[in-house]
Amino acid sequence: MTMLCAIATGVLSTVLLSGVAARAQSSEPSSASSQIPSLAVRSNLVLVPALVKTKAGEIVFSLTADDFILTDNGVPQTLRLEPDTDTQPVALAIIVQTGGGGAAHLGDYRGLDAVLDAVVGNVPHRVAVVSFDSKPRLERDFTTDTDVAIRTIGNLQEGDPGAAILDALNFGINLLRQQPPDYRRAVLLFSETIDDGSQTSFEEAIRTVDDTNTAIYGFGFSSTKKAVKHEGSKLPRPGGTPYESEPYAKGGCMSHEQDADPDAHGKRSVQALDCASDLIPPLRLGRMAYLAAKDGLQRNVPESVAQLTGGEYFPFKDAKTLSRHLITISNDAPNYYVLSFHPQSPLPGLHALNLRLKDRPELQLSARNSYWVDAVNTASNK
Repeated sequence: MTMLCAIATGVLSTVLLSGVAARAQSSEPSSASSQIPSLAVRSNLVLVPALVKTKAGEIVFSLTADDFILTDNGVPQTLRLEPDTDTQPVALAIIVQTGGGGAAHLGDYRGLDAVLDAVVGNVPHRVAVVSFDSKPRLERDFTTDTDVAIRTIGNLQEGDPGAAILDALNFGINLLRQQPPDYRRAVLLFSETIDDGSQTSFEEAIRTVDDTNTAIYGFGFSSTKKAVKHEGSKLPRPGGTPYESEPYAKGGCMSHEQDADPDAHGKRSVQALDCASDLIPPLRLGRMAYLAAKDGLQRNVPESVAQLTGGEYFPFKDAKTLSRHLITISNDAPNYYVLSFHPQSPLPGLHALNLRLKDRPELQLSARNSYWVDAVNTASNK
């Protein structure tokens, strides 16, 4: 075993969310089927991966659950530190942009055989390869042979001008949902920063990336000037987004006026929850987290989804910088703290997580900042 392999044997382990939580949170079947089931999240257990370093960049190993403070929509939670999960199997979806600006980077992935092999590590694993331009494609279904997946990446061909990043993420995460529930789930996303052409809405994307225990590692290269100009027109104006500063029409949050609540899309039940979120502080925090996530997806998709799920994000220009970033993940991932808590009567929607350290200002902390709870349709369960 090479030194790099030894270092990375535990990669995508403690930081990747455990199969125990996946079983607690999902009602999905363990085998693949032609119809992808809708995931109903009960949120019996929420896992929060966290990485702690000194300001000099050195990893801190010695903390316990008592060294952390976590709030869920502003409500303090009792934390538990999960044991190491280095030996648990991994299901990994590698999502590669071949269209738009991604075509110029296809050569960057052809010399990364040893690094990508090390990222998977020496645990039981399944690796799938998804390419995308204006639409996602399954290039290689889940295989236990990492070399086959690596060769598939090396043979990817240039696509059309599209960059449907959100569609590709939705596609890849749905593939992961079909894997056995005891497998930890992860995504490596190689894409430009700005989505171009996805049918998946920002709302759907936020739900997709945050309602499963999937860690996403994003590697982003600069979007084309044309894409930046097009998407830039959608960004919030300085001083706050229209939703944050003027969330409702003059009639109030439950007004019957058209477009009283733009986020509700005409659904009164959603409008009622949004209205309550402006009146009840815990719900308001969740709504603010949702708006921040939506803005993040507009600005930089791979960075935003990494922050939402507790993964890591790295910008890259070429094969050299990409290789260096992958090695960084190999060093960081085995040293994540995986904290867990059981939320009490979780409300539907996006929840804002705030994890901090007790009296340790000299340390730097990065962690998952949200999770999603689906509304359970009780009528369908009768």
